[in-house]
Amino acid sequence: MWAFITLGLLGGLLGLGLAFAAEYLKVEQDSRIEGVHKRLPGYDCGACSYPGCSAFAEAIVEGEVTELKLCKPGKDTHYDAIIEYLNDHRNEDGSLIKVKK
Repeated sequence: MWAFITLGLLGGLLGLGLAFAAEYLKVEQDSRIEGVHKRLPGYDCGACSYPGCSAFAEAIVEGEVTELKLCKPGKDTHYDAIIEYLNDHRNEDGSLIKVKK
């Protein structure tokens, strides 16, 4: 019986420790990355020279990518949606992320 109580207490304490660690050690990510990622084709093909659509979206938001045509499977509808989204969601200082088709 003591083994069950000990394991239960140990599991509870470790669970609380993990919960606190998850809260205090989380990494904040720019919400616009997810918004751009949703508007990409989602093939994760790597044709843009990035390891997937998520990395390409992050590069767009950070200003590393200025031409959306690097995404080979993308179409004008994807590019227009991304440009419109970035125009509506500016940087914290109010500047635009400059990208072109």
